[in-house]
Amino acid sequence: MKATLTRYAPLLLLAVLWELAPRLGLIDPQTLPPLSAVVRAWVELLRDGDLATNGLSSLQNLVAGLALGIVVGVVLGISMAWYRPVEVLINPLIRVLYPLPRSALIPVMILWFGLGAASKIAAVFLGCLLPVVIGAFNGARGVEEVLIWSALAAGAKRHQVLWEVVLPAAMPEILAGVRNALALSFILLVAAEFIISQRGMGYLISSYGEGGAYDAMFAGVLTVSAVGFFADRLYLALMGWALRWRG
Repeated sequence: MKATLTRYAPLLLLAVLWELAPRLGLIDPQTLPPLSAVVRAWVELLRDGDLATNGLSSLQNLVAGLALGIVVGVVLGISMAWYRPVEVLINPLIRVLYPLPRSALIPVMILWFGLGAASKIAAVFLGCLLPVVIGAFNGARGVEEVLIWSALAAGAKRHQVLWEVVLPAAMPEILAGVRNALALSFILLVAAEFIISQRGMGYLISSYGEGGAYDAMFAGVLTVSAVGFFADRLYLALMGWALRWRG
């Protein structure tokens, strides 16, 4: 209990400062309402159903884009490490796209896929793809060759070695790449909904901000932050469970 309080003490301190600063006139309460006002706005949004409706829309797009990014990224990354022609074909594309800001892809996705959910899913997918590909590639490439040779010498087929030796050995790097993709997915989705959307958390935050309802706007921001935080904590628990065989 003490360790938990120590770990989250900075957040508690930030909450106290957030509440006191506007009330003491240190910050204009019109631009940064007290935390208690933000909490009241959050309860109101929850009661009206706006939070649930927009949150569910964002969550659906996020899960779809992230799932596609993970599946395609793992397949591409391991294929690059296992098959030389695939690496020759894909690796230059990865090197060119990696320095590109992920948010720069959003207008392109809107141009290609329109204003609906498809553009949001595509933006999350492409943004999450690279960290998963790189994690899977590095993990598969880093497998000790002695393990592969031993499996082949024991009579295993190449596909069996890939599935039973390479994939488990590469799992830590893959899961680390997925964690990075998870964080990126929240950023990209909200950014996409900021630019143009009629629903979703980004749209909710943007619309209340433009209307001057800053307490509701910050309620939306805190909701995204909280969901992202708990998603990361849950993923770390699942990651620990998946790697429990490492001791």
